[in-house]
Amino acid sequence: MNPRMLAATTARVLNQLRHDPRSVGLILVVPSVLLAVVYWLYENETLPPGAPRTFDRIGPIMLAIFPFVIMFLLTSITMLRERTSGTLERLMTTPIHKADLLFGYGIAFSLMAALQSVVATAVAYWVFGLDIKGNAAFVVLVAVVNAVLGVSLGLFCSAFARTEFQAVQFMPVVVIPQILLCGLFVPHAQMTDVFQVLSDWMPLTYSVKALQEITANADATGEMWRDLWIMAGVLVGLLILASFTLRRKSS
Repeated sequence: MNPRMLAATTARVLNQLRHDPRSVGLILVVPSVLLAVVYWLYENETLPPGAPRTFDRIGPIMLAIFPFVIMFLLTSITMLRERTSGTLERLMTTPIHKADLLFGYGIAFSLMAALQSVVATAVAYWVFGLDIKGNAAFVVLVAVVNAVLGVSLGLFCSAFARTEFQAVQFMPVVVIPQILLCGLFVPHAQMTDVFQVLSDWMPLTYSVKALQEITANADATGEMWRDLWIMAGVLVGLLILASFTLRRKSS
């Protein structure tokens, strides 16, 4: 990779986002709004003395899921527009390397994903009083990695769509099964053997496991770091696979 080309691609994508206030609003505001809905759903619940609030149990998981979904949608559609408009092909007639292009997009959207995760986590703690044992910095770290995972998955899936409608159709195929089997609704150990195997192959499962470790422990655990490394390995692997999908349509 060429650092100058990588930086130029990153700057170009960020500049495009800067002129698209709707996308910036979608990235920064929507996760916090959805988090507020989750908080108000359980606001009037009756709990036994000493029992933790439901929001404190599932709120951290939502901090991972919402950015994952939003960044997947935004990235896949944006990248598809670049492909269908011919911008991507024109860029590939220049000396830029495919890795510079893909990782430039990845870095730009990842910076926005990091900002998104910081805003959503700040809202969870300071507005809704999220109360867990673990450090807030680790919650932000997992949320950022998860959002970047959504970015890399969106970049990869955009190669298999021809229209924006097709890109959205990847939601029930790629994203929703992960939400159903990540351990949010039913603990991993209580799933059937088939679902446990499927869950083990889904990266969102490791996000939820890492956040459950943070929620239950004051200090970082080995399981949390293991899950984080697995997520990081998957997102880098997806970016590398996505780079192989970039090709010129004409000679």
